[in-house]
Amino acid sequence: MITKKTTEEIAVMKEGGAVLAKLLKELAKVAVVGNTTLDIDDRAMELCEEWGAEPVLLGYHPSFADYPYPASVCVSVNNCVQHGIPSEVVKLETGDVVNIDMAIGYKGFVVDSGITVGVGEIDDDAKKLLAVTQEALAHGIKAAKPGNHIGDISAAIQTFVESRGLSVVEVLCGHGVGYQVHEEPIIPNFGRAGTGPLIEVGHVYAIEPIVNFGSKEVYFDDEGDGYSVYTADQSWSAHFEHTVAITENGPLILTK
Repeated sequence: MITKKTTEEIAVMKEGGAVLAKLLKELAKVAVVGNTTLDIDDRAMELCEEWGAEPVLLGYHPSFADYPYPASVCVSVNNCVQHGIPSEVVKLETGDVVNIDMAIGYKGFVVDSGITVGVGEIDDDAKKLLAVTQEALAHGIKAAKPGNHIGDISAAIQTFVESRGLSVVEVLCGHGVGYQVHEEPIIPNFGRAGTGPLIEVGHVYAIEPIVNFGSKEVYFDDEGDGYSVYTADQSWSAHFEHTVAITENGPLILTK
């Protein structure tokens, strides 16, 4: 069932979204040469305590995993597509691309957002990857209008990404958010316009294109940490995400 949030609830989520946007901006400053992905998580925990945010990913136990997630953020580097667990072993180097994905609880509501940043000077392929993924998010959000369907978001993302010669990951997707981290509906990054659930005023979505520079194929690290997802061809991947409320005037980005 897709839940609807009231105007008052969306206003609270927008407050939380502003906090999360500030968090991600500060965490991006930690993604520098010589730091580890664990340094990013440590800073996230400090800021959550300072700013009154609950790091809801910490201890979250998805159905696919054997144990609860052990960190406050997912930090995925280069060919790691999603769900990278922060580690003191993974040290950032010039030219890396780093996805920082975080959800927080704020005054009883959950907001979810993610960014991908370059470490030092990145090459032209990496610049293209980040630019296309970020613009794909904008296209997806633009399609999230009352009266449209979830498939319109999916098709807008897929059409744009593929027009630029890149690919969307099909086994990971966006979702509803607000009362919990993951709610209905599922929002694939591929699909056919005019299909899927109706987009209605009061819905709140986490829209999150996940784009690979090479093939769309990925694999789950079941033999390793049980969370990380990697590109099958070792190409690099990027992800941008916003929490978006559907209003009478169209989509409203809550996490900026």
